[in-house]
Amino acid sequence: MWRTELVEPTAPGGARGDGVDVPVPGPWCDRCGVDAAAGPHAACAAARALEPPRYCTHCRRRMKVQVLPVGWSAVCVEHGEVRG
Repeated sequence: MWRTELVEPTAPGGARGDGVDVPVPGPWCDRCGVDAAAGPHAACAAARALEPPRYCTHCRRRMKVQVLPVGWSAVCVEHGEVRG
């Protein structure tokens, strides 16, 4: 199982108000690009066990994905890179 590492984005100054930068969750499904609250995404969750994300969860943009033998990286032009 791959471990997903969020490289960017983080909330500047800390979303918790303690000055620590933490990842900010977004409203979009990272596989299909549909509103994550619109319904169950069981098929997306099952597919994500084997695939990298395809859409940015923050802005719904399609990401540039590169799959390597040692993992993958997905880059949003606005919000940065996610690795796994």
